[in-house]
Amino acid sequence: MRISVFGCGYLGAVHAACMAHLGHDVVGIDVDESKVRALSAGVAPFFEPNLDTIVRSGRESGRLTFSADPAAAAGAQVHFVAVGTPQRRGEDAADLTYVHAVLDALLPHLRPGDLVVGKSTVPVGTAAHLAQRIIEAGTGAVLAWNPEFLREGYAVEDTLTPDRLVYGLPPDEQGKVDGTPARQHARAVLDDVYRSALDAGTPLVATDYATAELVKVAANAFLATKISFINAMAEIAETTGADVTSLADAIGYDARIGRRFLNAGIGFGGGCLPKDIRAFAARAEELGRGDSVGFLREVDTINMRRRQRVVDMVVDELGGDVHGKKVALLGLAFKPESDDIRDSPALDVAVRLKGLGADVVATDPHAILNAIQQHPQLGFATNTVDALFAADVLVLVTEWAEYRELDPWRVAELVHGKVVIDARNALDPARWAEAGWRYRGMGRPDAEPAARPVVEPLEVAVVA
Repeated sequence: MRISVFGCGYLGAVHAACMAHLGHDVVGIDVDESKVRALSAGVAPFFEPNLDTIVRSGRESGRLTFSADPAAAAGAQVHFVAVGTPQRRGEDAADLTYVHAVLDALLPHLRPGDLVVGKSTVPVGTAAHLAQRIIEAGTGAVLAWNPEFLREGYAVEDTLTPDRLVYGLPPDEQGKVDGTPARQHARAVLDDVYRSALDAGTPLVATDYATAELVKVAANAFLATKISFINAMAEIAETTGADVTSLADAIGYDARIGRRFLNAGIGFGGGCLPKDIRAFAARAEELGRGDSVGFLREVDTINMRRRQRVVDMVVDELGGDVHGKKVALLGLAFKPESDDIRDSPALDVAVRLKGLGADVVATDPHAILNAIQQHPQLGFATNTVDALFAADVLVLVTEWAEYRELDPWRVAELVHGKVVIDARNALDPARWAEAGWRYRGMGRPDAEPAARPVVEPLEVAVVA
């Protein structure tokens, strides 16, 4: 099929490349000409494992092109809307400016039977409004909503082999396309788009617009709640001396609860969960149902509180004053296998410590350039050794594999102070304590440096 994808960010670029990889002819469209140039050269404008490979493959096959001109979408049968929906400035509600701008640009190029497919995360009710705009424009096109469930770091895998597909289809009364009900037409087209996944047995939920919109925000709200729940338990554990990791293991064996997303730490971040739960709560209030998701406000509060907890731990370990002390910060991205620093807990901690006067030196395998552009006042190191050298305290804030696998004995030779704050509970406390470190985790008992064995002097008999 011929497909257009509007938006070439973390969602759109991956979707466009993966659709071409599946054999479709795809044009990715974005107003940012620098993104278009990079992608046209076969280079992804951000780090995502395997994305460069499939972008280059799509370009070489001729099935994948990119353009800054919306007219490039003319002639496509399916048009995906994959632009961002950030928070409105000064508000919690979602900003739909980019979504509406796409539809404005697309309407002149739509033909009868074309399918416009929303993938952006939007407040419930948006799809029905956009569908009405398409009808009133007299294009004869049809709207469907197809939320994405991508995990950054696994986005290519999640697109090619999704764990489920959701179609939000038009109501039966919306009309017909060449004698076929619009709902049936939309489903048939989407089935053709996702044929390989459906043939592989991927579960499909075909539903209405509102439910499809809610699926995405409800999933994110549930995950955010689960993460903040275990972080709330970490706060109790820190007060009582309990170990939140063992607690999570124990309750995770309950099939009704499960162990995934029960890892206590510094909390969640990124471009989805934080802004999505805020927008969901804001939309519920607009609908007069704010009380129904009022708990999400507390979920957000707990999440943000964990960042300050890490800062407080650093201050405490440095005797109450961090001024002039070197803090080695391992990680800047909001999660490993990504260079995304949007609402990154790691970067937030770095900025807060810098504001207190600390000499913050941060490093990350892929996110340094993004962080420099946003916060040039911080100190940065392009490798772990330089970040660690002469540090008074070490803080692990993004659990990249290379940080989880650090040798505490070798690291001890580089630093000035052997104190490690594990904001992701990713390290082995006993191993670090054995190497002479004071270990502090999130909701875990502190581990003190192992005592050096006392060697008794040998008694030497004196022979007269």
